[in-house]
Amino acid sequence: MTEIVANSVLPAKRELINLITSDGENLIGELASPIQGKAIATIITVHPLPTHGGNTDSHLYRKMSWRLPALAGINILRFNTRGTCSKLGTSSGSFDSSNNEGKDLLAAIRYVKDHNLGKPYVVGWSFGTDVTLRHAYDQDLTGVILLSPPLRFTTQEELAKWKNVLFPVVALIPEFDDYLKPDEAKERFSVAPNIQIVPAAGAKHLWVGEISVQVVLNEIVKMIAPSKVPLPILWDGPMEKWNDI
Repeated sequence: MTEIVANSVLPAKRELINLITSDGENLIGELASPIQGKAIATIITVHPLPTHGGNTDSHLYRKMSWRLPALAGINILRFNTRGTCSKLGTSSGSFDSSNNEGKDLLAAIRYVKDHNLGKPYVVGWSFGTDVTLRHAYDQDLTGVILLSPPLRFTTQEELAKWKNVLFPVVALIPEFDDYLKPDEAKERFSVAPNIQIVPAAGAKHLWVGEISVQVVLNEIVKMIAPSKVPLPILWDGPMEKWNDI
């Protein structure tokens, strides 16, 4: 048995994909899926703020794609929103402060449906939560997890639209978040009382460190496949070590 660490990469099928938005942008992405059998669900990731270094290679999303297909049987679809560049490539278009990025998210949801990839979940992180909150309240999703939501671009009126959604929504709020701490989050999210607020003791906005990563991944999998929680921290099988920069 080998310990799973920050740059551990477990077996998965990984393929580059292209998402075409309704306004014609070409988004670069990756689909990581289990080696054996059909995935139980697909997680669509929406990354942090690209004007401050956020992209689909942000560390939580890499670690999700490196681990969850093998550990939980879940597909991970990650992509660069319009105008965003990462090691995967550069998506066409330009940054639009979470406005037209809504079309990017809808293109990813449509891709999951069109390719019969199972139940769609959305995980937004920071800026990705604003994109999700502003544009996904009326989508046919199975669940949503919001990581470190700053509510920077989302209005209270937009947030209130979530009070009518029929799927579970969890907001994971770091105790020491730079933008929205648990007490303020409970107040801001009170317009949508069905959204579950989960404080994360000791965590910060960027979820740096293996302890924080495990908190996030276990919270995500608890919504999708609760029998898989807690996720193992040891792996008995092939494992690669990739650059975690």
